[in-house]
Amino acid sequence: MTAKRRRTANPGQIVIQRIALLLTLLIGALSATTPASAIDGIVEDIRIGQHPDKIRFVMDLSQPVDFTVFSLADPYRVVIDLPELSFAPGARLDAKHPKAIKGFRFGLFRPGTSRVVIDTASPYSVASAFRLPAKAGYGPRIVLDLKPTSRAAFIEESQRSVAAFQAKRQPRLTAPKPAAPPLLTRPPRKAHEKILVAIDAGHGGVDPGAIGVSGIYEKNIVLNAARILKAELESTGRYEVLLTRDRDVFLRLRERIAIARRAGADLFLSLHADSIPNRKLRGASIYTLSETASDKEANLLAENENKSDIIAGMDFGTETPEVTSILIDLAQRETMNHSARFAGMLVREMRGEVKLLKTAHRFAGFAVLKAPDIPSVLIELGFLSNNHDEKLLRSPAHLRKVSVSLRRAIDGYFDLVQSAARAN
Repeated sequence: MTAKRRRTANPGQIVIQRIALLLTLLIGALSATTPASAIDGIVEDIRIGQHPDKIRFVMDLSQPVDFTVFSLADPYRVVIDLPELSFAPGARLDAKHPKAIKGFRFGLFRPGTSRVVIDTASPYSVASAFRLPAKAGYGPRIVLDLKPTSRAAFIEESQRSVAAFQAKRQPRLTAPKPAAPPLLTRPPRKAHEKILVAIDAGHGGVDPGAIGVSGIYEKNIVLNAARILKAELESTGRYEVLLTRDRDVFLRLRERIAIARRAGADLFLSLHADSIPNRKLRGASIYTLSETASDKEANLLAENENKSDIIAGMDFGTETPEVTSILIDLAQRETMNHSARFAGMLVREMRGEVKLLKTAHRFAGFAVLKAPDIPSVLIELGFLSNNHDEKLLRSPAHLRKVSVSLRRAIDGYFDLVQSAARAN
């Protein structure tokens, strides 16, 4: 028989149980179970060329596909939406490009839609966007010609292109959105019931995260780490594990939290691997939520991570309403205390097993840690900008070693939680 989930007393439970009946909290959530679509082709190569009067962006395809283009300001971006495509290894983010192009990203934006985002250093107008048929040794192509323009003209073009995109966009056929869960008011779990741990592999799809010294993407490193940690936790028979994503797909920050809250998770772990200019710095660190960052580096990291939704472009769907109340405030304060307690245990377990930064437990305002009723930590597994760290993070053996130390900390934390619940 499959063991039932263990009902562990949740942080903030006493506060919540006293006042939850007085208030119903609605925090919107997107469905986590949208089925994957079939792949509609392959982007075989991406080329960017500087011409005297324009920059030409070319995508070589395995077959013709439709596409839509729109532009966004602050920062300046040109966005190309396509059917769900796979991207060949030759189409790399680190491809050479003119200085006017700060960079570009691509990947799965949501099931059924792939996205390419081109970052420009200044306003560039989409002078033309067209398809070319297969010809003279080339397959089908999508071509964009970009020309410099003024900010005022760019803003006007952006507004027109977004309006056209919204008018053209086919409504997605999805199941009705379930009502957002109220703040969790679980009774203590029984000894034969499992604890639910949510593991969030950061970034994904059109948002690659950091790029390592060898060119590997953070999104792939952390997804591999999440799968290894899932196996380690499930091997104990004590835990049920939920991955917020189990493939290379983009998730909005709020959606990551919502997936864990809908499932009633007891703990939320967000896995990342940073990259910084100082290539000598190496080591893991653990972050918990605070509106006041512990240092400038922590604040900068949080600012960068909180830009994930901007990096991916815009969804133009219904935004999740933000609902604030005394209930959220009280519950979140208690939850932050439990998060910090778990982080301290995690540092103790990892020290000696994994290289840590000198100040390993840090604080910052990470959006992904703001679930009001689930203890949450963000774990930076190491620096992809450091040769030694990157080599370790590419090693399954090292990730298993990290997973064992994480599992021991999780064991200790829930032993403490359950002991406190029995005492009450």
